[in-house]
Amino acid sequence: MNPAERLFIALANLFPVWVLTGAGLALWKPETATWFQPDWIPYFLGLIMLSMGLTLSFEDFSRVIKLPKSILLGVGLQYTLMPGLGYALALAFELPIDFVIGLVLVACCPGGTASNVVCFIAKTHVALSVSLTTCSTLLAVLLTPLLTTWWVESISLELTGLKVDVDTMGLLLKTLKVVILPVLIGVFLNHFFNCGVKKVEAYTPFLAVLSIVFIVDFILAAKKDAILEIGSALICAVVLLHLSGFLLGYILSRLLRFTEKDAQTVSIEVGMQNSGLATELARSNFSSYGLATVPGAISALTHCILGSIAAGLCRWRNASARK
Repeated sequence: MNPAERLFIALANLFPVWVLTGAGLALWKPETATWFQPDWIPYFLGLIMLSMGLTLSFEDFSRVIKLPKSILLGVGLQYTLMPGLGYALALAFELPIDFVIGLVLVACCPGGTASNVVCFIAKTHVALSVSLTTCSTLLAVLLTPLLTTWWVESISLELTGLKVDVDTMGLLLKTLKVVILPVLIGVFLNHFFNCGVKKVEAYTPFLAVLSIVFIVDFILAAKKDAILEIGSALICAVVLLHLSGFLLGYILSRLLRFTEKDAQTVSIEVGMQNSGLATELARSNFSSYGLATVPGAISALTHCILGSIAAGLCRWRNASARK
């Protein structure tokens, strides 16, 4: 590995620093982020998913067979526990319908590539992390639109007495376009042009991190006034959503007698969502609800902070266990 590759890997591992710094600048000086155009979001999200695909091979999918219990629990919690928590928290905090839609979208999205970086830093079971992210991402093309439709329609009736009509097919097609296609392209490139991919694989994670930062910072800058005005309830709801995912993922894994590292991995995967996808789905499918993109941006910031804390705790616990 040459010095440039080592530098880019180190920069990628500092993703919480970039997210926090960028978010602070976006809220302090919005002009540092408003140069970004909302129409660019799907392209940058596609770059994130392509970067993930470039790290995968067809052989990686065979891990599902070798780790069925861990995969079933992690993916199962992703699409049952998290949407249920999103619904309960939206009701508990009596969020405006725009924020409800955004929060439910975050809760119904698959794990994100940031979870793989956190698992690498935490020195947990990285192969399991990649498998969980891959499986939940592939299932997202069906489960994210269907679950979002169900929960949004249910909660809108509960809060307002009126049903929000959700374009389920639009959600499905958008998820297919911005998630599945880039991942599959990455897998095929890795398989048929592996030598070329090896030359760039050290650089793509940092490009993915920058893409996340640009998307999050733009949303925070564009919606700054709304966040400052009524954001405290939303922030609490988002923090509790992710924190509950981390804690319950770990506790349930240990109750099922998973190894310590496998339990830590499931915890990180369940607690970290693909917030970029939630933001884009909110922007493109709920345009009449202008603040629906805000929960995705706050979610990305939140799970980066909690993920960093989790990584530190996991490293400390694993190091103590070895002594």
